[in-house]
Amino acid sequence: MTLIQELFRESPFEPLRYHMKTVMACVGFVRPMFEAVRDEKYDKLKEVAEKVFKTEHEADTIKDEIRQTIPKRFFLPVYRGDLLGYLKLQDDMADSVEDIAVLLTIKDLVLLEPLVEPTIHYVSLVETVCRKTREIADYLPTLVEGDMAGKEAERVLEMIAAVEKAEWEADRSQYTLSQKLFALEDQIKATDILLWFRIYGELGQLANFAEKTCDRLRRMLSS
Repeated sequence: MTLIQELFRESPFEPLRYHMKTVMACVGFVRPMFEAVRDEKYDKLKEVAEKVFKTEHEADTIKDEIRQTIPKRFFLPVYRGDLLGYLKLQDDMADSVEDIAVLLTIKDLVLLEPLVEPTIHYVSLVETVCRKTREIADYLPTLVEGDMAGKEAERVLEMIAAVEKAEWEADRSQYTLSQKLFALEDQIKATDILLWFRIYGELGQLANFAEKTCDRLRRMLSS
């Protein structure tokens, strides 16, 4: 029996929690990549990016095994399609980190001083969205024990609302940061401005996928 099969015997959510650990390992590389660019340590950036590529592949492998192993039905108020949708959105988070790594390593980018603090702040806000999403994933077994209803479900809905608020704050930060970026058009090459804009947008996608993962769970609770 594989590890994933053993996890399914415990709870339909245990494999998803296992997958989330690898997804969050990917997310953990986001800040080091931006710090490497800030410090113009491009060899370090490439080292971290390689770790991202390896970890994202591990997340894909786990995702594929879960898809192949997931039973057709459960004696629980959880449907196979809902679990697969939840899994897909979790995996999209890891995919976004990989896309960020690709964009940051296309060329040796320079992060001008006016952008350093707001960029790192934006990264922190996105990390918060992902961390709160991870906390919900860790809470899922307790939710199942409560039969996906009652006080446990209410608690999860409150946690989901906190994720949505954090994602909204990240969106605001992205908008402000983009304004600061384009205000420096006389100091930055147009191609670099567009590349940074894409990078900031992909960071926003990471937060969006985390929020959508939580929204998918809310749909499970309301079904």
